[in-house]
Amino acid sequence: MTENLPRVNFRELLLLFLRRRKRLKVVGESMLPLLKPGDEIIVNPYAYAKSSPQIDDVVVLVHPLQKSLVIVKRIAALDAQNRCFLLGDNSQQSTDSRHWGTIKSANIIGKVSSQFY
Repeated sequence: MTENLPRVNFRELLLLFLRRRKRLKVVGESMLPLLKPGDEIIVNPYAYAKSSPQIDDVVVLVHPLQKSLVIVKRIAALDAQNRCFLLGDNSQQSTDSRHWGTIKSANIIGKVSSQFY
């Protein structure tokens, strides 16, 4: 679970410039040690247009209980109805599906595709 995300490359930067990617800054500690507060990530909002989410994907979504909050979590399980059980890598500091249950995969904003180092 603590593998590194790919480093941002020229292709990802070009897609960011063309507005095919989003750049976000990590605020909390729920994804430690993979993502630390202040880390910047690139999100692919089109990742699931032609494929389904997979277990271990790191994704961005709107918090199910706090609509003004965008969060980063890892997909821990999927069920037959295409609902996702999400967990933070740092279980001690994470509010996740253990607290608010599964979410529809349609509620995922995008998949984290790379990280600025």
